[in-house]
Amino acid sequence: MIDMLVRLYDLPDAAEMYREVTAAGVTLRRARAFEKHTLADFAREHFSAKWVSEIEVAFSRQPVACFIATRDGQVLGFACFETTQRGFFGPTGVVESARGTGVGKALLFKSLEALRELGYAYAIIGGVGPREFYAKVCGAIEIPGSDPGIYADLLP
Repeated sequence: MIDMLVRLYDLPDAAEMYREVTAAGVTLRRARAFEKHTLADFAREHFSAKWVSEIEVAFSRQPVACFIATRDGQVLGFACFETTQRGFFGPTGVVESARGTGVGKALLFKSLEALRELGYAYAIIGGVGPREFYAKVCGAIEIPGSDPGIYADLLP
């Protein structure tokens, strides 16, 4: 799967998006160290063991390099950054019932803004699944020759 590049210095203002998600009863925030097991269980149940490994790396960062979306004490989704490689966004996942609500987009922007605050001008979205989504919401462009990129020779 191809990688995509995002210009962090050219991100649109996300304030209205955050207001809409919050108005729908969703809390967006950075995950806390004592929630690592909860996020790992969530990723294992809904996504993959590889993503559990990346979540664990996100929790080794200070501050934690993972944002979560919750409602009524339940995890709806997460977005990590700087886990597989420096300057990379991902992995990210939203439960099926919350897809299409803006939660994934809000988590993406929280992470991209955090990468910008770290001093990056660009972010890489590695091994992209939904190319059209990233192109539309944050202006991501495909990086020629990036498939398989760093994802060659993966262990099971």
